[in-house]
Amino acid sequence: MEEFEVSDASKKTKTIYISTIFSIALVLLMLGMLGLILVHAKNLSNYVKENIVLNIIVDEGAKETAVLAFQKELNANAAVKNTVYVNKEMAAKNLTTDLGEDFVNFLGYNPLLSTIDVYLKADYANNKSIDALKAAIAKNPIVKEVIYQSSLIDMVNKNINTIGLIILGFAAILLIISVALINNTIRLAIYSQRFLIKSMQLVGATKNFIRKPFILIAALHGLIAAFIAILILLGILYYAQREIPEMIILRNYTEFGIVLLSLIGVGIFITAISTSFAVSKYLNLKIYDLYR
Repeated sequence: MEEFEVSDASKKTKTIYISTIFSIALVLLMLGMLGLILVHAKNLSNYVKENIVLNIIVDEGAKETAVLAFQKELNANAAVKNTVYVNKEMAAKNLTTDLGEDFVNFLGYNPLLSTIDVYLKADYANNKSIDALKAAIAKNPIVKEVIYQSSLIDMVNKNINTIGLIILGFAAILLIISVALINNTIRLAIYSQRFLIKSMQLVGATKNFIRKPFILIAALHGLIAAFIAILILLGILYYAQREIPEMIILRNYTEFGIVLLSLIGVGIFITAISTSFAVSKYLNLKIYDLYR
């Protein structure tokens, strides 16, 4: 009879531990998905900003050697990510492809001018930085005109900032909810062990001696839960990139690694802290309070 009771209690404890691990894993999964959304949002923001084009119209009388030297000078600028030089012939060829007919033969000459397309780094994709760069570029004698859409840049930056604030607000709320859910899950698991905790205290065990194994087990559960959440996240990420190949441009292994390592840290930290508080609660209770 005693062996049956011990076996039944052991099974019950294992069931509680398993349910606790999976509950924590689901909460960490939500946090991980939010982390990936934040990473993708940041990378998407940079991608949009770095595809804003500053068009430099080159003077018709400029020599190509001077244009190439100027392009090299632009590439050395801290604000410039890269540049693309399109000469008159290439511009005519591109336009002919777009129109579907040879407009040069129709007109009898090529009216297009050579251009340099300048792509800026994300940190410099704002009107203040672009205006300063434009003023510096316009001083070069081979430059006829510098064109960019200031209203588009304002709209892009405004929308990105708004979306970023919304996502950060949602992230803060979800983080608070996640901590509360993990804390409640841990408290329920420790509640089932309250008599064991008090029994150990009654036979002379110190509070730290009682608390330590519970915290270590909780940290292990947090680690296991984090690995489960990471495996599910990697599966979701793999499926998403297979269905939407364009997402590969947003991929950043360093940032993804930080998100995944953060999940492990959060899983261990929250479970350990919650367990410490929960165990301390029952250590400080009177025996008759355990039945309430």
